[in-house]
Amino acid sequence: MGTTESSRTGDGRSAAPTAPPSGLLDLLSVAAVVLNADGQVVFWSPKAEELFGYTAAEALGQHAAALTVHEEDRDRVIGLFAEVMESDTDWAGVFPVRHKDGTTRLVEFRNMRLLDDLGDVYTLGLAADRASVARVERDAALAMRLVSQSPVGLAILDPDLRYVAVNPALERITGQSAADRLGRSAGEILTYLNTDPEARLRRVLETGESVVNREIVCRPPNDPDHEHAWSVSYYRLEDSTGKVLGLAYSVIDVTERHRATVEAARGRQRLALIAEASACVGSTLDVVSTARELAEIVVPVLADVAAVDVLDSALDGRAEPDEGPAVFRALAVNSAHTSDAARAADPPGGLAGYDSDRLITQCVRTRKPVVVPHTTREDLERIARHGEAAALLESAGVHSYLAVPLMARGEVLGALDLVRTRNPAPFDDDDAFLAWELAARAAVCIDNARGYQAQRHAALTLQRSLLPELPSHLPGLEVACRYQPAGATSEIGGDWYDAIPLRGDKTALVVGDVMGSGINAAAAMGQLRSAARAFAELDLAPAEALHHLDHLTEGIEQTIATCIYCVCDPHSARCEICLAGHLPPVLRCAGSAARLLDLPTGAPLGVGGVPFEAATVAFHPGDELALYTDGLVETRSEPIDARLDVLLDAFTTTRGRELEDTCDRVLEILRRPGGEDDVALLIARARP
Repeated sequence: MGTTESSRTGDGRSAAPTAPPSGLLDLLSVAAVVLNADGQVVFWSPKAEELFGYTAAEALGQHAAALTVHEEDRDRVIGLFAEVMESDTDWAGVFPVRHKDGTTRLVEFRNMRLLDDLGDVYTLGLAADRASVARVERDAALAMRLVSQSPVGLAILDPDLRYVAVNPALERITGQSAADRLGRSAGEILTYLNTDPEARLRRVLETGESVVNREIVCRPPNDPDHEHAWSVSYYRLEDSTGKVLGLAYSVIDVTERHRATVEAARGRQRLALIAEASACVGSTLDVVSTARELAEIVVPVLADVAAVDVLDSALDGRAEPDEGPAVFRALAVNSAHTSDAARAADPPGGLAGYDSDRLITQCVRTRKPVVVPHTTREDLERIARHGEAAALLESAGVHSYLAVPLMARGEVLGALDLVRTRNPAPFDDDDAFLAWELAARAAVCIDNARGYQAQRHAALTLQRSLLPELPSHLPGLEVACRYQPAGATSEIGGDWYDAIPLRGDKTALVVGDVMGSGINAAAAMGQLRSAARAFAELDLAPAEALHHLDHLTEGIEQTIATCIYCVCDPHSARCEICLAGHLPPVLRCAGSAARLLDLPTGAPLGVGGVPFEAATVAFHPGDELALYTDGLVETRSEPIDARLDVLLDAFTTTRGRELEDTCDRVLEILRRPGGEDDVALLIARARP
């Protein structure tokens, strides 16, 4: 049977199950009926006779559906009976039954399958009158409510809203005696409530609509220094004829629950803030971005204005002196609203020196939080760097201050500065603990970013130092090159380019890409570039030069590289090109659109044992050849074919430009901000 209530028919019967089962059947004296596998009654309790009207003699042996179910419901009942008999699934619900006197009654059932020791299957039905169950439910709910609200303060008022009676519980809760209340109006007594209580009571008295369990927060006369929470209910009182006698209201002191709820909400908010910080702070390996993320997380939940300042010595890897002024570099400032307090903070990017008596200096020197719950003018002088900033803090209404050190791996990196202006609560130990936790997480990220930036700077310096200075003059050839490192949060790779003068006015053009990143990739790149230049000096053919580079790469541990090696001969107007797993070059002939050369791809350097095959293409004056690394055209969001088409279009639109301008334009069109890979680009143009 279903468990949702359905509409009744005209004679009061219900054509379908009407309500979900109640758990109160266990508390009732219920009727018990047992049916055999054929649906015949084999047991019939005395309570069943009371419920259905049939005696045991009349019911036993009869088919239960024919006896108690209306004809239009029998197929449904037989189906449910079959489900219970064929499975271990019980059924419970409310169903209309036919009483012996011909009336229809709603009965709540529990039906279950039984199995005796002979293997015979029966169905046990437990039933009770639905109206009786509902009455018990109401009585139980009322009893439980009375118990849950005890002790309850109670007051009775007459139709003029003057106090008639007050119980002792209300006296204890409010601190006002019955003698002080009796005969006086509610408006005179309840002056400590923030709302207009008399108007609310008057509305209940006039409309008869009760107000139940409305929570109010106030400072009662017996404890004006602390907030208390009450759950209040208002009821209109009437006699049996409906005459209005007055009004009653009850008060339950729920202060502890309210405080626990507030504290739990604060706890959830703090946990949510820590979880958000874990997900958001340190999303990039960039010191400034990490500081900005920290400042954004703590505002406005923890502070109205936040500033993140890092010791300049920490950024440079120097030891911070134990005394004297501390020099900070401001990284981030965030404010919940326009405020002079934000103007008082040091602008991001600049250096600021704080004397030893300043609170931020004490914070980093002692490695402990500094909490000033209620700031004075003298405190503001020690918070600000100078008098003008202190005046701005005062005009902004800064009333509480908190600073926590940024510590990672035992080293103090800086401090997180927090002030409150509009948030009325002073900073406390819980706030200091939360700020410490957030600062510690951010400090690790800042330290990681600091170390990464130092390593990246070293790799970039090495990379740039290994790239060659192009010859000022190449016979029959004009060359422009660009190297563009990866974005600030990506590691430097091993991309390189070279243009090497050869005998007979030839020029060798080389572009390569060592797989991997960091200093190791840059160092491997330097070895391969030097080797390529040495092999070029031997006037080796491109395929033979790559063969030797491949053999050399095998000896460099865990190094794989792609490379394109091209020898341009202005006398024959040809270029011999060989690829080692590299992307094909772009050729733009005078008067034609740019196109990708269809060349044998070859295997990357370091694979070993794979021959290389060169191809020769015409390269007449005015023609342009572009060699590049995959960082120019490969992205995670677009297919490589689409990016190569963009590259061809870029060369087509730059026809007639100077090569230097062409390089810049191609990089501008294809390079994405914060790219994940570095780029080497070399463009050569044949001259007469």
